[in-house]
Amino acid sequence: MQGPFHSRQGQGAEVSGPAVAVVETTSVARGLVVADAMVKRAPVELVLARTVSSGKHVILVTGEVADVEEALGAALAVAGASLVDKLLLPYAHAAVLDALARRAPEPPAGQSLGIFETFSISAAVVAADAACKAAEVTLPELRLGDGLGGKAYFVLAGEQADVEAALLAAEHVTPTGLVLGRELIARPHDDLLKHLR
Repeated sequence: MQGPFHSRQGQGAEVSGPAVAVVETTSVARGLVVADAMVKRAPVELVLARTVSSGKHVILVTGEVADVEEALGAALAVAGASLVDKLLLPYAHAAVLDALARRAPEPPAGQSLGIFETFSISAAVVAADAACKAAEVTLPELRLGDGLGGKAYFVLAGEQADVEAALLAAEHVTPTGLVLGRELIARPHDDLLKHLR
């Protein structure tokens, strides 16, 4: 499946929400066992269960909050030492769901850009969610895993003060050691905006 795990042109991952859980494992075999345990434990929708570059296996489920929490508990019980990272978003921001589905808006001219890069997919998703909840920004880009060596990044757009606040919120929720880069472009060049569009 293409989408946020592959490239800007790919199809998206339709995530209905309101809750989202992501589990990353170092083992593909164990990742499939984890995915099976999650959907057997609770009535959640298995949106993704696949490998990404660097050989990690990523599982994404969605559904009602209690069901997703229960499924994540099952995942953690069987993932063991293969667990790389995990996340639970009880009420994911609509911008994150749109970005996963490749329905994100294009960054308009005249706005600042924030770029946030992480070592794990889960860290990027939870950071993007926190950023969008903290300030009035848009999320025109969310790239997860493929073609990035298992890393992830997202781009925010908005007024400079809002982008700065959103980046701070993203950094605040990201575990120590998982932030790879955090940048602000106050006045991006039109050529860069065209590339992001």
